Amino acid sequence: MPKSLKKPGEPTKKKPDQDGSNPEENPLKIALKEFFSWINTRLGWPLGTFLVAVFLLWSGWDQVKELPGVPALLTKLGELRSIPRAQGDKFSILVAKFGNDKDDLHRGLIDDALRGRFNKEEIEVLLPDRTITISGTENPQKAVKAGHERALELLREANANVMIWGEALDLKIDGPMRLHWTANTQAKLNKSSDKYRPDETNYDLPKLFWTDLTDVLSLLSTSQSAAFSRQKGSYVADQLEPFIKRVRLLVASHTLVEEQDESLRLVLANGLQIYGQQRGDSAALQEAVSAYREVLKEHTRERVPLDWATTQNNLGNALSTLGERESGTARLDEAVSAYREALKVRTRERVPLDWAMTQNNLGIALSTLGERESGTARLDEAVSAYREALKEYTRKRVPLDWAMTQNNLGTALWTLGERESGTARLDEAVSACREALKEYTREREPLDWATTQNNLGNALSTLGGRESGTARLDEAVSAYREALKERTRKRVPLDWATTQNNLGTALWTLGERESGTARLDEAVSAYREALKEYTRKRVPLGWAMTQNNLGKALSTLGERESGTARLDEAVSAYREALKEYTRESVPLNWATTQDNLGTALWALGERESGTARLDEAVSAYREALKERIRERVPLDWATTQNNLGKALSTLGERESGTARLDEAVSAYREALKERTRERVPLDWATTQRNLERTEKALAARKARKL
Repeated sequence: MPKSLKKPGEPTKKKPDQDGSNPEENPLKIALKEFFSWINTRLGWPLGTFLVAVFLLWSGWDQVKELPGVPALLTKLGELRSIPRAQGDKFSILVAKFGNDKDDLHRGLIDDALRGRFNKEEIEVLLPDRTITISGTENPQKAVKAGHERALELLREANANVMIWGEALDLKIDGPMRLHWTANTQAKLNKSSDKYRPDETNYDLPKLFWTDLTDVLSLLSTSQSAAFSRQKGSYVADQLEPFIKRVRLLVASHTLVEEQDESLRLVLANGLQIYGQQRGDSAALQEAVSAYREVLKEHTRERVPLDWATTQNNLGNALSTLGERESGTARLDEAVSAYREALKVRTRERVPLDWAMTQNNLGIALSTLGERESGTARLDEAVSAYREALKEYTRKRVPLDWAMTQNNLGTALWTLGERESGTARLDEAVSACREALKEYTREREPLDWATTQNNLGNALSTLGGRESGTARLDEAVSAYREALKERTRKRVPLDWATTQNNLGTALWTLGERESGTARLDEAVSAYREALKEYTRKRVPLGWAMTQNNLGKALSTLGERESGTARLDEAVSAYREALKEYTRESVPLNWATTQDNLGTALWALGERESGTARLDEAVSAYREALKERIRERVPLDWATTQNNLGKALSTLGERESGTARLDEAVSAYREALKERTRERVPLDWATTQRNLERTEKALAARKARKL
């Protein structure tokens, strides 16, 4: 029987086995059939189909992800995830996903290089799932600008400093990259280059990459420093702390070229100076002084005269602030020298506004020196320096600088006014401070506004002390309380303490004129608040000043109470103050505290039967008169003469002779040479009563002897 012929291409049929399977079928197909049958039975077709689809996508992902439209979809899905945020205590760099960078090879290269060059304490590297590309656009320049704007948005979202983005120009790992740098700052600190080609042998990044990185970080630091300087009237210490840490680490990394290193050392010094001033951190100021002196080794007058002068000016600022907190005058003298050096280059003709700035700063240092000296020469120089500055610092031209100088002028005039018998200087001081407040508003310059409110309070408080009413004193209290709205302990601890001390003084003066003790108790509380920040170690002269003032309030309270506890506390406070208020370092402050100590001892002596305390009081007053001379501080001299008269009069009443009473009469008559009815009516009346009472006692005793 002839064989049947097969049709061309038709497969030969095979007889199936008894179980229905074909013995020659592929075992994988058999397994898949059984798998699908199991899924259909257990899960149902919808869920089963989904799981199979996921499995197929996973198994063929390398092919699927290259399909048209899939890469764009994946990018969009990736951007749904939140971007990583920087810690903020070091420089942070975002490295975006690069265009045309298969498997993130080039981004991984940069990530590894950054982590290898810097340790984790210096720079933080973040890898966001974001891509910024500009290839294929008709207007590349416009696309780059849009790319920088998008990078800036991402930087702000991540709270990071710099972003690197771009594309690989070749898929090979040693191929070149076109990268763009965007800095998180208001200034346009952007860089672009297509010359970043890794080494063909070890894939190290080229030197140009590291140069550009340090350029961007240096420019970023300089820009941020300038922004802080523009906010000098606002509290920025909390922002400066992480900034200083970042710059300090960058300087210490030794990755900078010489010019960048000089620039960043100056940036670091400026940051430390502002931080030290606002936070009351003397260590930061000392570091700033050292940094400025290092910069001056390179920024010489011959090489860069204006930069040299700027650094001299800034060095003077740091020294002046340190000098305000220390008991000696060495730092202040150095500050004056630095400012005078700066003025050799910063002339009015060459740089009028910089000249005015340094004149103002010179005035501050001279004023602080003048406060510690018994004469008025330094204070007169300070007033002259401020008036020079105002020749260029006009309200129309530079309103805030004009306000700053008006405020400082007011402070110097107030200090002079305290030492003079009239009120002309004090009235000028009030006017200067009120002028400053026309531009120094709380909304615009909160810390400078608060400083001026404090200084206005000082002038009003001193004026109020010389007038019979309480209007000026009430105004002073209001001004201090306004200042404390911005001068908080947390933000500016030493300035807060200064205003607490000043508030205490105004309250004490008011309390002296009132019959109750509420104001005096408030004064004691204010002084004790101030001493929480005014410690002897931190600000020895500020601590001594507040101890002296606390003693005054306690002494006044003690005079109104039957016991001696408050008076004993007052004596202790004065003796504490005299540990820093020495005749050599601050002669007038020393004399004031001696006078106050005498008053507390006299009050105690009146309540005791012996004369030991009264003798101590007389000795203290006589010590005070060694510096409180009539020509120098006429009203203070008169006050001490009056107080000496009281102590001598009390002693004279307990002794049989008339010598002490005669001395008391002489002291009162001396006091009345300056305590005139026209000038200080209340003090004149007090001394007149004391004199009349002592003269009567003296006349009675002489009559008994006859």
